Amino acid sequence: MNNFSITKLPSTIMQEIAARHKLVRKNHNLSQAELATRSGVSLGSLKRFETTGQISFESLLKLAYFFDRLSDFDGVFLTENQDKIAKLFNKKR
Repeated sequence: MNNFSITKLPSTIMQEIAARHKLVRKNHNLSQAELATRSGVSLGSLKRFETTGQISFESLLKLAYFFDRLSDFDGVFLTENQDKIAKLFNKKR
């Protein structure tokens, strides 16, 4: 990957998601400490996420769950023919 690609780099996406998360947190009038306690994500992880974009996948899912945004992850790694593939394996012979 290079800096001149039209696709976003993983680091860019991490930072954008962290910035959107921080905005959502603030719109809910939650401090980092309160969100950490209520979501089950450590305060250190939350602070690191909001400043660098780095967070464990499990902690990211916990935050998404807390804000009722877990369904945002439903489409990750789905194939276009997922339903067709599932039907093939569910057919009785």
